[in-house]
Amino acid sequence: MKKSRLAILTLGATVLALAGCGPKESSSATDSGSDGKGQEGTVELLVWEDQAKTAGIEDAVATFEKENNVKIKVVEKAYAGQIEDLRLDGPAGTGADVITIPGDQIGTAVTEGLVKELDVDDATKEIYTEAAMTSQIVDGKVYGLPKAVETQVLYYNKDLISEDQLPTTLDEWYDYSKKITDNEKDKYGLIATFDQIYYAQGIMGGYGGYIFGQNDDGSYNPDDIGLANDGAIEGAEVVQKFYADKVLPSGLVGEQGTNVLDSLFTEGKAAAVISGPWNLAPYKEAGIDYGVKELPMLGNGEHMGSFIGVKSYNVSSYSKHPEIAEKFVEFITNEENSKVRYEKTQEVPAVAALADDPVVQESEGAVAIATQSQYAELTPGITAMNAVWEPIDAALQTIATGKAEPKDALPAAVNQIKSAIAATQ
Repeated sequence: MKKSRLAILTLGATVLALAGCGPKESSSATDSGSDGKGQEGTVELLVWEDQAKTAGIEDAVATFEKENNVKIKVVEKAYAGQIEDLRLDGPAGTGADVITIPGDQIGTAVTEGLVKELDVDDATKEIYTEAAMTSQIVDGKVYGLPKAVETQVLYYNKDLISEDQLPTTLDEWYDYSKKITDNEKDKYGLIATFDQIYYAQGIMGGYGGYIFGQNDDGSYNPDDIGLANDGAIEGAEVVQKFYADKVLPSGLVGEQGTNVLDSLFTEGKAAAVISGPWNLAPYKEAGIDYGVKELPMLGNGEHMGSFIGVKSYNVSSYSKHPEIAEKFVEFITNEENSKVRYEKTQEVPAVAALADDPVVQESEGAVAIATQSQYAELTPGITAMNAVWEPIDAALQTIATGKAEPKDALPAAVNQIKSAIAATQ
């Protein structure tokens, strides 16, 4: 999932706390040509939930149905693709009333008129971490409420490297990896898909690279792109070294890279990987005795950064029952239901008060996410961000495969990004 600088969990006292669409009534309501009310006049809502996450809201859904005389149908869909479904199903009258999407898609959804502004009071907004809530605000208006947060962390295989042996800097990880790597035997140290900006920005940003500059009011300036400045190039040269010296497997480049990374780790062939909280359960299910840590320091003394991803619940602009849909969104993301959802899905909640909850604190993964969140940034949630991913990833892949130098590939990518942005204005 791509993506989403700010923190999530208050580890200490300052940092933040832990760590479609359209009037889709139930199928029976749609088929009957009704306005989304059952035979007894009960309002029916369709909710698009993320894949394999329904268990986290089952109890809350049942309670809301009982208290509000509402019938709710929950359908699981990949959350990164719900906006695309919304574009088609919303106008057709077969979309959901409530969807869940990545925070970096909010800008696009608002621009296209796909999600409804919410009438949320300050007391409600204040229960969430600053970063998470900020991701849902466009031009001062609220368009969703955060359900969960995620950021990249480092997983290590305790059978291959003990905690007291863990390198603390990326340079040390490079040295360790170069020492033990055996490509013929598929034996590796630290591996990561640095040919994707989602991961490489953690390095490039630490050296001064940035995606978009920000205006005085905090809004992003799509005319100010920092992906080819001196810092970005220096960071990309660090990335280049991992590939050029073959401490990363050649198969780790391109679309199949993520699958290769997961396979190498779950097969016990990589000592450590950089990934996200979505792998907490799969790695455990694979039988790997792993530990989780925040990302390492960089060679210049800066901490390696990452993107914060925010998942949110949003009300479709096509919903025939926007008021009850909005009420459901507020209910499903409150503190009580957020805690239950965490217990059942292990998705780190966006509610600030849960930072110190014992249930959250006892999770090594949640604590690692919280710590790393201090050095993370939100993915710019503006439409111009759509023009960034493909050109910059392509540039990083040419760097990874030795086909281009950072000083050439990155400026070319920025020119492509600028042209793509200009074409949409």
